[in-house]
Amino acid sequence: MTVRLLLADDHPVVRAGLRAVLDTEADFTVVGEAATAEAAVERAAAGGVDVVLMDLQFGPGGMHGSAATAAITARAGAPRVLVLTTYDTDADILAAVEAGASGYLLKDAPPEELAAAVRTAAAGRSALAPAVAHRLMHRMRAPARTLTRRELEVLGLVGEGLSNQQISRRLFLSQATVKSHLVHVFAKLGVESRTAAVAEARARGLLRR
Repeated sequence: MTVRLLLADDHPVVRAGLRAVLDTEADFTVVGEAATAEAAVERAAAGGVDVVLMDLQFGPGGMHGSAATAAITARAGAPRVLVLTTYDTDADILAAVEAGASGYLLKDAPPEELAAAVRTAAAGRSALAPAVAHRLMHRMRAPARTLTRRELEVLGLVGEGLSNQQISRRLFLSQATVKSHLVHVFAKLGVESRTAAVAEARARGLLRR
């Protein structure tokens, strides 16, 4: 069976490199490319795609790869989405998995690992890079010490310089709820300030540096 692929990445060089690698596999056919997440959603909805290779970060102001993944996988009979990115933080991984991604692979994966992940995703199974699987297993083994998806989301916005009021508007939460999330974050990370929380989360690989 031929696996029909859609490459979604805003860098033409990356798409060309992926196409060159994937074209060497007899059972793969690249049927489309998308330079934006919005274009990827539109092309996937048009049909004729089995697996979307989705980057997470596109140009400024555009849709995020996780949001595009959620939009694609929400449709009946949707193609599988295999995230292919340079980011391996908890925040990125959780967002992609919760959005419905069938797999999560890092861009430095060798060609044979990429090909195997595509076939695994196409077959409806989970395809996770070893480092990603390790992070998820760690979260499962120590749930009391790991930050929830919402806590990571709030802390990520703190890292962007947003105030509690701005965060509450962005996430449609009350300011009291935002403060509550931050209290839990401080306790779990063993810190006493917003700046220290962001620094510690980045040092642990929970947020992007």
